[in-house]
Amino acid sequence: MKFVSPTDGPLSFRETYNTIMKFVRDHPDNSYKLIIGTDSQPGGEEASFVTAIVIYRIGRGGRFFYHRDTAPDRAGFKQRIFYEVSRSLEIASKLTGLLAEEETLDEDLEIEIHVDVGEKGPTSTIIKEVVGMVVGSGYDALIKPDAYAASSVADKFTD
Repeated sequence: MKFVSPTDGPLSFRETYNTIMKFVRDHPDNSYKLIIGTDSQPGGEEASFVTAIVIYRIGRGGRFFYHRDTAPDRAGFKQRIFYEVSRSLEIASKLTGLLAEEETLDEDLEIEIHVDVGEKGPTSTIIKEVVGMVVGSGYDALIKPDAYAASSVADKFTD
């Protein structure tokens, strides 16, 4: 699985993780959030899915990475949202596994999953379910308008 960094170009998942860790280690006294969000764009027979990883140095900026691919678009929008959330949870789980191997990293690194649903529009009917998926997996969930990793960063690269 390849991610793209606007700064470093294409990176493997491990290189992405190492870049995130370097960003954190460069300023260890700051607080950080690790944020994952996925957005999709239907397009006929295939939908474009983009998962973004954002490492945010709270109050001091951040970096992001994204992975784009396609999948058959045979489901309705609700199923596509559930698939977006499952993709974000998969990446979060992989990152959590790597973080668990770190002995020097502060365990207080917050991990958020940004879900591309909001109280306005058709996605309002599934907020409880998708937030439940995220919280049940042990992560914090944010929805629009606060879910910028999904609704802004990932969305920018779905075309």
